[in-house]
Amino acid sequence: METQVLAHLLGLPQGEEALKERLGREGHPRLSSALAAYLKRLQAPREALAALEGLGRGAVVTGQQAGLLGGPALTFYKAHTALGLAARVGAAPVFWVASQDHDVEEVRHLHLLVEEEVRSLSLPLPPLPAGRIPLAPYRQAVAEFLGPWSRDPRVAYALEGETLAEFFARTLLAFLGERGLIPFDPMAEELAFLFQEAVERELEDPLASAGAINREAERIRALGGKPPLKRKPGATNLFLETDQRRLLFYQEGAFTDGVRRYSKGELLEILRTDPSRLTPAAGLRPVFQDLVLPTAGFVVGPNEFRYVAELSGVYALYRIPMPALFLRLGALVLEPPIHRIVQGYRLDPWAFVEGGEDAFLEAVKGVLEGFGDLEAELSHLLEGVEALGQKARALEPTLERPFRRFQARLRGEGERLLKKLLRARMGRDAVLLHHLERLRRHLLPRGLPQERVYPFAMYALRHPEALQRLEEAPILGRATLVLG
Repeated sequence: METQVLAHLLGLPQGEEALKERLGREGHPRLSSALAAYLKRLQAPREALAALEGLGRGAVVTGQQAGLLGGPALTFYKAHTALGLAARVGAAPVFWVASQDHDVEEVRHLHLLVEEEVRSLSLPLPPLPAGRIPLAPYRQAVAEFLGPWSRDPRVAYALEGETLAEFFARTLLAFLGERGLIPFDPMAEELAFLFQEAVERELEDPLASAGAINREAERIRALGGKPPLKRKPGATNLFLETDQRRLLFYQEGAFTDGVRRYSKGELLEILRTDPSRLTPAAGLRPVFQDLVLPTAGFVVGPNEFRYVAELSGVYALYRIPMPALFLRLGALVLEPPIHRIVQGYRLDPWAFVEGGEDAFLEAVKGVLEGFGDLEAELSHLLEGVEALGQKARALEPTLERPFRRFQARLRGEGERLLKKLLRARMGRDAVLLHHLERLRRHLLPRGLPQERVYPFAMYALRHPEALQRLEEAPILGRATLVLG
């Protein structure tokens, strides 16, 4: 089900009017001072510190896993949307660093396009939250992989981070801090205590939020949707970190992580000793975020939208309004050689991202001599068959369906023949093959959209104007960023 359809059916808040209506809610009373201490430790630019004043009006929040060098470019596109919306309403733009996430497969890879070669780094990270993984054992490997870019002042500053999460936060500050972006790491020593009261509330009735998620999932299923979240019987929405991060279950008045049992008192003692060890699961994280931050708007990707859509019952349980939801900007970066290629074929780069080789073949038709004539002849043939069919139906109406099938087969075979011709021609044309491979490397690396593979920092390091192009882009919808 499309996100906009789902939002309409569920009555989810969206748009700038909903954003403005949610301004003015207070966050945690110690939020500003704690964030200021965190930013000062990270030596954040003055613009990020100044942006804290906007918290008095509200926050526009987004977030992402703590990927290497800022993670894939969609991280910066989320930040751009949050920055733009916050500026429109005078709120603070906050980027939630998902330091509690322990899915290291999401963050251990870094892919760069260097001299027309896709180069990859994969770190052997332990299965721990990103906020617990020290950067020191991997710093040299990352610096060597980045080569001369590691000496860029922005990258050198980011590489001073103590943990993987801090490397990510510093990358955001290095490239977007001057626009006033505020990173927020919930496992940072200055910030973890802010969630203590929220965890205490969850421990009081540990199955209530899970029940709310399951009820909303049933509602979405009844509307024809496919809810991504579902809680098993006895499952809470809290993780406990011991030797690894485990989901807590609540059974017969006690908690268990599958290894041992805990009383509520024992968990409260862990919380007081180290509040970063008890963390929310996906079904609770946005609500915990909004208990601490004065969130008025929440910028998400399409997949995130689907799971946040299940949380209206959890928001109601905690008596806080669901923030206005916005889909992040989608963007494509066109470096000079790729811009020339797409212009030469009059190829829509977004069509290539969605259709790959088929979209390229469609564009190639316009530059192959004689192909247009052949395509026109096929069209003329199909028109003749249509006229023949009309005459046959006039003589014998029962022939309508056989003629329709005949036309469909002829059209299908004709289109397949033309495509085979194009592929055969391309197979003999080194230039066409070269252009197709370059388009794949730049726009569909590893078979995925560019924004999900390459970090935007790569473009910013290669092209001084890249950050300015992003700042000038629309904050919603799609954008094509032409560099060079």
